[in-house]
Amino acid sequence: MTRGFFITGTDTDVGKTWVTLGLLRAFAAAGYHTAAMKPIACGVVKTSEGFRNEDALLLQRQATLPLGYKEINPYLFHPPIAPHLAAQDAGVHIDLSHIKALYDNVVQRTDVVVVEGVGGWLVPLNEHETSADLVERLGLPVILVVGLRLGCLNHALLTVESIAHHGVRLAGWVANCISVNMPQQARNIEALRARIPAPLLGTIPYLAALDPNMIATLLTLPDSAQSPSKTGIKRPAPP
Repeated sequence: MTRGFFITGTDTDVGKTWVTLGLLRAFAAAGYHTAAMKPIACGVVKTSEGFRNEDALLLQRQATLPLGYKEINPYLFHPPIAPHLAAQDAGVHIDLSHIKALYDNVVQRTDVVVVEGVGGWLVPLNEHETSADLVERLGLPVILVVGLRLGCLNHALLTVESIAHHGVRLAGWVANCISVNMPQQARNIEALRARIPAPLLGTIPYLAALDPNMIATLLTLPDSAQSPSKTGIKRPAPP
């Protein structure tokens, strides 16, 4: 049974982190012990412990399994640009084997790991590999976050087609309303429901502020999530 999910999006800034936080909260509320990873992040904030990525810090706080920052976010780059460009400028090679080793270690210590991607589905990570290659390496099903705005139908359907082309299972998708007044929003969602061969896990209305608890109530957990009672891992009750 599945013990992890990879969160990708139709583009950057479509709400992947918000959905990831909501899923973590929903899994915890259902009795799962959770961990989160954001293996690659671009853009930093300065903290008392050094430079960190703000989204990765949010994931670290929301998960029930305490992990060191480097376990959650092994590749951190300062400029908020495409990851392969940031890595080139920093003289760093993003090694998917290193990310896989970290994931394999984390997944043995919890019920479910939610891994948030960087950018969109096919964003380059190094000279030859993309985010899609990372998902294949991790062997995870995907949850697609569709940012609802003009053009989202094309972006969503092309992403779904590419996920299938890579032989990766689409566990579900989330409609995230990132435009305040998107014309024909409900009809766009219905158009996607008719064309995406995976369940709609939830629709998130436009939110002016992040609220993981509210987002969690709007989401349905994927059917392939393993029951925490069958993992064989004895865990303390989530908070």
